[in-house]
Amino acid sequence: MQQDVNTRFPAPFLSRAFKTAAALVLAAGLSWTGLPAEAQNLFAPAITVNDEVITRYELEQRARFQSALRVPGDPLETAREELINDRLKLAVLEQAGIELTDEEITAGMEELAARANLSLNEFLTALQQNGVAPQTLRDFTKVGLGWREYSRARFLSRARPTPVEIDRAMGSAGTGSVQVLLSEFIVPINEQNAAQVEELIEQVARLKGYDSFSAAATQYSAAGSRENGGRLPWMPLTKLPPQLQEVVLALKPGEISEPLPLQSAVALFQMRGVREVEGAAPRFSAIEYAAYHVPGGRTPEGLAAAQKVMNSIDTCEDFYGLAQGQDPSVLDVQSLPPSDIPRDVALELAKLDPGETSTALTRNNGQTLLVLMLCGRTADLGEDSSRETVANALTAQRMASLAGSYLEQLRADARIDIK
Repeated sequence: MQQDVNTRFPAPFLSRAFKTAAALVLAAGLSWTGLPAEAQNLFAPAITVNDEVITRYELEQRARFQSALRVPGDPLETAREELINDRLKLAVLEQAGIELTDEEITAGMEELAARANLSLNEFLTALQQNGVAPQTLRDFTKVGLGWREYSRARFLSRARPTPVEIDRAMGSAGTGSVQVLLSEFIVPINEQNAAQVEELIEQVARLKGYDSFSAAATQYSAAGSRENGGRLPWMPLTKLPPQLQEVVLALKPGEISEPLPLQSAVALFQMRGVREVEGAAPRFSAIEYAAYHVPGGRTPEGLAAAQKVMNSIDTCEDFYGLAQGQDPSVLDVQSLPPSDIPRDVALELAKLDPGETSTALTRNNGQTLLVLMLCGRTADLGEDSSRETVANALTAQRMASLAGSYLEQLRADARIDIK
């Protein structure tokens, strides 16, 4: 089915650091040393791109912006690369006759602020506390929105997947289905350890290669897969939570996802492989599971109590006997559409077969351990509700690839002089 031309896609100009860390770090008043001391004249040229000047002031401002958002890498280096790309993009936008109104730019700034759970005024104030002028945010937003509009106009028709490609990605085509090979890195987060977890997640997100990610998972991940370096077995794409399917589809082999918030935890996923196999993958309209609450969390006492529970049950029906005479809140048995299941629970259930259990999750700030059992999955024999989500993810991935290749070509043809 052809996708509507007005479909919204993830904004390609939003960096990983912005979307995941801004709300935590903007108010921290981070210091930044800035340009070398000898760079006295901030309005002198720092870079020229096809005779267009980037001043030292612009470079310092973008570097402060990068530093405030904790964008991975050296702030000056990443600022230099982004500003060069911005000049190339602006030239393309001018040639294409794309101009944004003040209202559109302001709306874009408000969108960025909202992603940090701030109003625009709060966001600008937080940036100014880090030495970032409002114009820097406006310039950043203007280029990002303009490039998004240009990319849609130029590449959207080429990026749309065919119905057969959507079927294949969803595993509903009769000829084959898609399986993915992932590694996971999951760490608990709370008010006390938020700063340390954020720093750890940023470090792991910058890792290159499978071995380094595996080593980090072995050392720091709280998931049971840490015993295997975070490596998960091959699984059908349709078995993953709907919220995760779109993220996974956008990853290339070796690439690490954006940090994904779970309940009381943060997760990273690394793509290790994608393959097409014979036969259609099953899709599910509902998943039934049981969650039994054990006090004590991951303390030795809590783990021992959870093990005792697992030793005494074989099916979900057995939980009712255990919970008899206790507070009703001790047992939660649900049958829900995959999209309605909490993300962390859905992720654990994706790893289980019916009758299998997991003790990877906690509640109540880690004070309660969940014994989670998959009761069963109800097959979906009709049209999958995530079809549009999968189509949008494929389209966004292809648009990002086409726009990125075009930008690389522009850089290769440009005259760039770094002072």
